[in-house]
Amino acid sequence: MANKEDEIILTPEGFAQLEEELRELKTVKRKELAERLKVAISYGDLKENSEYHSAKDDQAFMETRIKQVENMLKYARVVDADSLDVTSVAIGSVVVLNDVEFSEKVEYRIVSPAEADVAQNKISYESPLGKELLGKKAGSVIKVDAPVGVIEYELLEIRLA
Repeated sequence: MANKEDEIILTPEGFAQLEEELRELKTVKRKELAERLKVAISYGDLKENSEYHSAKDDQAFMETRIKQVENMLKYARVVDADSLDVTSVAIGSVVVLNDVEFSEKVEYRIVSPAEADVAQNKISYESPLGKELLGKKAGSVIKVDAPVGVIEYELLEIRLA
């Protein structure tokens, strides 16, 4: 059994994405790198062969990523969407916030750090805003310390993704 600190909480989508990434790395990417290495080795003299060294660096990076993803999947606890309710914010919730200062609505999905992607409005439950939101109910006012100062939000709505 994994230690609590080893546990990685993922949404079902995040778990599926990691499984797909691992499959891609182990099949397609490994094959591509093996081909790159084969071609680079054919150029001879490996000491000054930049293609060879670049491919070896990429291979080391890829193998490290494979181990990271395998570890994340090994210790993953998938949040069951059926167990979520919309009365308080939890991992997997979608929240609609009103930025009090600018009077504009923003929407985020609360996800694990491994799934966070601000461009897709997915924020980590470990982020300053994510930490403040967890457990809150609609109507709550959330204040977050940010580099630009304190940002105040009103939690308008909680729903499932």
